[in-house]
Amino acid sequence: MDLHILEHRVRVLSLARRGLWLYTHPLLKLLFLPQRCRCKFFSLTETPEDYTIMLDEEGFKELPPSEFMQVADSTWLVLSVVSNGREPSGCQATGVTKIARSVIAPLAEHHVSVLMLSTYQTDFILVRERDLPVVIHTLAGEFDIYKEESGERVPVTCDDVSNGFLKPKPAATPTLHPVQSPQTRFCVLTVAPDTLPAIATMLIDVLFYSHSPPREAGAGSQDLDSITFFAFSLIEGYISIVMDAETQKRFPSDLLLTSSTGELWRMVRIGGQPLGFGEFGRRGHVPPAVPPPPILPLLGGECFWGDALPVYPRGSATGATAHPGRSPFPSPDECGIVAQIAEPLAAADISAYYISTFNFDHALVPEEGIAEVIQLLQQRQESGR
Repeated sequence: MDLHILEHRVRVLSLARRGLWLYTHPLLKLLFLPQRCRCKFFSLTETPEDYTIMLDEEGFKELPPSEFMQVADSTWLVLSVVSNGREPSGCQATGVTKIARSVIAPLAEHHVSVLMLSTYQTDFILVRERDLPVVIHTLAGEFDIYKEESGERVPVTCDDVSNGFLKPKPAATPTLHPVQSPQTRFCVLTVAPDTLPAIATMLIDVLFYSHSPPREAGAGSQDLDSITFFAFSLIEGYISIVMDAETQKRFPSDLLLTSSTGELWRMVRIGGQPLGFGEFGRRGHVPPAVPPPPILPLLGGECFWGDALPVYPRGSATGATAHPGRSPFPSPDECGIVAQIAEPLAAADISAYYISTFNFDHALVPEEGIAEVIQLLQQRQESGR
């Protein structure tokens, strides 16, 4: 298999729901007129707490700074696995499950933070630009690695990135995080770019005018019988949309494309407290003693178990600084969370899409397999005690 390091240099930010009005014009431009801003990587995910936006530097120039926008200070690079017709051995599942053993687990073992963005077409792994040497050294034995430069794919070897490899890391301290599943059913869809104008009015309505009341990104703040979640990505000309089954009914059925089976997906939401960025966020320094967050009851949703899942922090050793407005809650690094979900699903050959957001993470699994997923994650939790 090949691992491609794409040209995109991505920024990750949180946009407060109450500040959406200030960004309507630039977001419409990014959604429907990307050629006007030369943005080639754009993702917008709505959750009950906020909007998470991942976009390249050209797109980032379109967004004015304000009190409503929080930006992660790291620049992220985008990785993509290309199988060249060869699937990972023994794996029939789709989504992040395909790369759990070959990418997610090794990066977790080497303390590399990752963000995941699954789309209808493929899965993108985002890593900090400064972690690229570790990524290449870690994955060179499994992949032929190429870096895109001016549209060309250039082979990369370990000798090309010798500086900065394997920085010392602190010992991991187990941290507990609730895992929850609302009852909402989701669809993973695509639409042909030339038909996007035909659903533009409905997309604008869903994204900008069909809001639930803003909610704070904190524990116990929402009823998980249903959940607000809508994800739109436009990456290198390919469109991917995740929406709930009720919202899908508002769109023309002949324009939204899905798998031939019309499969529905259930969500596994990771994190009882906001996972966040900064000194005490999942991608920053984690203090040696990390108190577990409170256990969240699920109101109408599925309660997997009466405890939370163990996650092992993979944060940087020193040098992280806190940022105003970011989560003050001690939390583990992102890659430990992704591995926690992806590895047991890979072992059971269960398909999963995974979408990281600024405050929480979300895995989508086939509706008919949600009971098995609950059992697998409960077993994982019990074995980690």
